Amino acid sequence: MKAIRIGNQELGVPIIQGGMGVGISRCNLAGAVALNGGMGVISSAQVGYDREGFAANPEKENLLELTRQIKRAKEISGGNGMVGVNIMAVTQLYGEYVREACRAGADAIITGAGLPTALPQYIEGNHTKIAPIVSSEKALRLILKHWDRKYSCTADFVVVEGPKAGGHLGFSFERLAQLHTYDFDAEVKKIIETKAAYEDKYNRAIPLFLAGGISDSRAVRHALSLGADGVQVATRFVTTEECDASEKYKQAYVNATENDISIIHSPVGMPGRAIRNAFVERMEAGQERICGCYNCLKACNPRTTSYCIFQALINAVKGDIDNGLIFCGANVGEINKISTVKDVIKELLKP
Repeated sequence: MKAIRIGNQELGVPIIQGGMGVGISRCNLAGAVALNGGMGVISSAQVGYDREGFAANPEKENLLELTRQIKRAKEISGGNGMVGVNIMAVTQLYGEYVREACRAGADAIITGAGLPTALPQYIEGNHTKIAPIVSSEKALRLILKHWDRKYSCTADFVVVEGPKAGGHLGFSFERLAQLHTYDFDAEVKKIIETKAAYEDKYNRAIPLFLAGGISDSRAVRHALSLGADGVQVATRFVTTEECDASEKYKQAYVNATENDISIIHSPVGMPGRAIRNAFVERMEAGQERICGCYNCLKACNPRTTSYCIFQALINAVKGDIDNGLIFCGANVGEINKISTVKDVIKELLKP
C-alpha cells in the first residue's frame, strides 16, 4: 500500500481506523493509529459519557470532551498520520459537533448513518477534510451532486462500507439476509465510476477507502484490486492494548464466534451488527423501560423506541456486558488475542 494524498495532506499508511462509539475509539486508540501513520478516528457519539456533569447536560459535556479528545489524540500522534472525527448524520446538533471538531483541529470529518448533505457549510473557513460513508452508488451520487450544486465543492475522500461491517449498516434486513449471494464488488466499481466524474470536474483525486470485513491482508489486497486506494478497519482495532474500551469489552470480542453475531434493530432506524448477549436477547423479547433521554438522535422517540441505544453502549464500554450493546464486524470470530495497534497495521500490510 502506497502513501496517498488527501487534499494538501499525505497519509503515509492508507488505513483509516473506523469510528466506534460510545467510547470505543477515543484519543488513545485514534492517537496510536495516527502515530503509526494511519488516520485515527474519534467517535463523537456521547464522547463525554464519563464526565462529571454529563447526566445534567450531556450536550455541553460532549462538546467539551470532543475538543479534549481531539487535542490529546494529536499529542499522542506526535504529528504523524491524521486525526479524524466520525459524526453521525442523525446526531442532534450535528452542525455544532462538526464546528467544534474543526475548532479543535480535527484533520477530517467522516459522516455516515444518513446523508450529510449540509456538511460543507459547517466546515467553512477551515481546512478540515470531509468524507461521506456510503454503501451504494446511489447514495454517493446524491451527496456529491448536492455538494457540487449547492456548495461548489466535492468530497476529499470517500468511505465505502460493505455489508460485513460492524455497528450501523446501510443495508436492509433483506439484503443482509442475502449476504453470501450479494455481489458488493460490483457496487464498489459503480461507486468508483461515479466519483471519477467529480475527480475530473475538480481536477483532483478523491481517494476511496473500502470498509466492512477488512480483517487481514488478504481482504486489503482484494480491496486494492477493486480500485480502492486504502481501507477502513474497525473491529480489528478493538482488541488492541490502546483501544479505549474496557478489558471486558475486548474479551467479549476475543471470546466471540461466528455463531454469536446478531443483526439487531437500532433506534437510529438502521440494522446493526452486534454480539449476541443477554441484552440483545432481552431486547428481542420486548421493550425496555427508558428512564431518561439524552436527546442525542433526531429520529429517536423514547416513548416508542425499544431501548436507549446510547445507554446500552455506555454500559458496554464500561464493562457491564450483560446490559450493554456490543457492536462488531462480521469477522469478529477470527480474533483470538489482544494485540497492539502497531501489530494490527503490520498484519494488514503484509504482502
